[in-house]
Amino acid sequence: MPKTRKPQQERSRQTVAAIVEAGLLCIQQHGVEGTTTRKIADAAGIGVGSLYEYFSNKDDVFAAIHEHVVNEIVGVVKPLIPELVKQSPEDATRALLYAFRDFLRQRDNLYLTYATQMGHFTPGHYLKPVNHVLAELTIQFMMHHPELSRLPNIPVMSYIMIHGGIATVIRHLSERSPAFDFDALTEGLARMVQYNIEGDINRLES
Repeated sequence: MPKTRKPQQERSRQTVAAIVEAGLLCIQQHGVEGTTTRKIADAAGIGVGSLYEYFSNKDDVFAAIHEHVVNEIVGVVKPLIPELVKQSPEDATRALLYAFRDFLRQRDNLYLTYATQMGHFTPGHYLKPVNHVLAELTIQFMMHHPELSRLPNIPVMSYIMIHGGIATVIRHLSERSPAFDFDALTEGLARMVQYNIEGDINRLES
């Protein structure tokens, strides 16, 4: 676990937030390997000694960045749940994918850069809030669509569809010259979800 000093006062919280923000910008500009505590401190407008008051090393800053990005993702998904659960699986998939794309692209692809350069380094325990909100989405969706409750392996298929879709979106947005546009990708993923559900229902009824 990172040895991050928990800020108690508003000024300290602002400093920590500035360091995390600077860390994201440094990753975008210099890459993971090129990012140093001194570069982060410079980007935050503080001395490196001030940074070390809150973080022991670069890895601790990265840990705080992981936590920040995860919280941002939860902040994107959670407010969408009441509307997503009213939609068909196909339409809900489209809406979720577009929301995730917009999140990744904001601020000159800041979070996309994080996802491509650091996403695979994110320790599993930091992802628990994301997994929790996605589980909440799945449960509420099933409550609004009880006809889907008889489908087999719902937790497994939900995990595959959601996390597979997220990884595919990141990969597509990271390509300089993708073979097709994002609308086509979204349509393909949405139809895949719908076809999978319809196929399972047909097998149950046959």
